[in-house]
Amino acid sequence: MIKGIIFDFDGLIFDTETHQYHLLQELFTEHSCELPLELWQKEIGTHTDFSPFVYLEEQAKRKLDLKILETAFQENFLRKLELEKERPGVKDYLDTAKSLGLKIGLASSSNYDWVSKHLKRLGLFDYFDCIKTSDDVEKVKPDPALYIEAARCLELQPNECIAFEDSAHGAQAAKTAGLNVVIFPNEVTNAMQFCDVDYRFDSMMAMPLADLVSKYK
Repeated sequence: MIKGIIFDFDGLIFDTETHQYHLLQELFTEHSCELPLELWQKEIGTHTDFSPFVYLEEQAKRKLDLKILETAFQENFLRKLELEKERPGVKDYLDTAKSLGLKIGLASSSNYDWVSKHLKRLGLFDYFDCIKTSDDVEKVKPDPALYIEAARCLELQPNECIAFEDSAHGAQAAKTAGLNVVIFPNEVTNAMQFCDVDYRFDSMMAMPLADLVSKYK
């Protein structure tokens, strides 16, 4: 019996990932370079030491003012996000979860300030019974710690929860933690190689939450 659902954030609730990649591609194009999607996908849903700005300088084969580039990029990125809403179907899932009496958690490799700020702007923050972020664990996804902590915070067993993910790293984290896993890839994660998950949909509009939960009875 499913008693809780746990959402990822970036790319799943709020598609920061597609906007980020498109803006990076614009920056690379300005310098007659390219950031391969396959390379960038390795950074999605986790934290690494990779810097797209250092990589740009390497590809351009000339010295760039990386601080200015990064500051300008972040300002542009945040302006873009201020105009965006949650992905289709997210609010319907949250409303249905409340009506079904399901506990609602969030497990994100981003930090709490980033997640909470955007959830509040989107009017979604109060739906969540528990939010676990990179501030709460030593290792982020694909390590299972975030999902283990989120399930524990909801006072549920992992197998009583469904994890909703968009990235391969996130799906692997949830799977390793023992959760049921449903993926909703976005434009930049669609071609990723995912682990064995229960279901895959283009968006939450594809299947109502009540119907999805009923599949686990």
